[in-house]
Amino acid sequence: MYTEVDVFVSNYTLIDPEIYQLWIEGCSSSEAVSTLHQRAVTKQTGATVELIASDVLDHYRTFALLERLLTVPAKLSEQMIFQLDEPTKQMLIEKYYELDDAVIRELVGRKLSSRHRKDLDEVSERSGAPLRCCRRQFDNVRRVFKAVEEMPGSVVANVRATFLLSERLAAKYGAVVFLACMRFDTAKRKLQYLSFSELAGCARSVQAGWTYGCSGPEYYDTEMDREFLLELRELRVLLDKEKEHKQCVLVSSRIECRPLLVAQNKIIAFRFSLVCMRLKPKLLEKSYQELELNFRVYTRALVGVACNLHRARELRSLFIDLLERCIEPLRAGGWPKSDLSQFLAAYEQCALQMDVLREADLKSVWERYMRVISQCLLTMYHS
Repeated sequence: MYTEVDVFVSNYTLIDPEIYQLWIEGCSSSEAVSTLHQRAVTKQTGATVELIASDVLDHYRTFALLERLLTVPAKLSEQMIFQLDEPTKQMLIEKYYELDDAVIRELVGRKLSSRHRKDLDEVSERSGAPLRCCRRQFDNVRRVFKAVEEMPGSVVANVRATFLLSERLAAKYGAVVFLACMRFDTAKRKLQYLSFSELAGCARSVQAGWTYGCSGPEYYDTEMDREFLLELRELRVLLDKEKEHKQCVLVSSRIECRPLLVAQNKIIAFRFSLVCMRLKPKLLEKSYQELELNFRVYTRALVGVACNLHRARELRSLFIDLLERCIEPLRAGGWPKSDLSQFLAAYEQCALQMDVLREADLKSVWERYMRVISQCLLTMYHS
């Protein structure tokens, strides 16, 4: 009895990027053959369906062997079994660790445990990605997280060095690692309208503005600056000067910023508040009137969030608090995003003009807080 065997001997490992992409997407070998046939590969190459199927199966066997090395990318560069040029190695690593925004949005906020790996059917259904693809990304995220969570230094730099990824992809993983380390609550139904890129943008703002801004072997950019969070409690002094703050914001909307009257070397606020003077020429009349009526709601929300961030539970619920306390009232008031941007800028600057922050030495704390909160609110706000 004779058996027909297809044998191919080569000095170099040949990788078809199109077949590799289908494998990455979670297609079975038969699904890959069907897809290639639909793309008219048989007509373009003159190959039969049987030959394409044989080529796909050969590639899939190679990918299964390569996967053991791809879990530790440094090994792929050091091994001698598969002779691959550097661009091919980089392509293999980059595509293997690629993150699909729809999938990763479903994974963010979940515990990266083996138990949750068994429950990825829902992620597959909600994201529209094959289950194999979801499992690959879940395993990659968990692997990266475990590898870099306790490494000092920049998490993005650590991801790049450890997994040989591009700056773009390492930044994605850096955001996922930071969200997981901080255990931010992002899985609530109310927050599902936010895309992964929007959540990642908020995470980068918090990471850049509120973590320890120093370097060295003891530096972790996944660790919040506890001293700063404790100082935020002192911002409650702004609530005692609410009327003055409101006058400054509203007047700044009504007329151009003019020097306030000076008496005994102190700035005397207008009878109308600090914030109100700046915004009138810049805001729509509807937004301005709504601000006059609900300034207390907004200022208590913004300052209230700051005063509670030193508590771990409140920090974890940062995004849901911003949504419920700030964004939902603004939506109800019909604010355009451009008006919100003008208000936040005036709100921050008017507080800096008030004696109460200068006397308490809180100006830098206020600026540091408002810079991040403004970026997050503008990212999360969908009018």
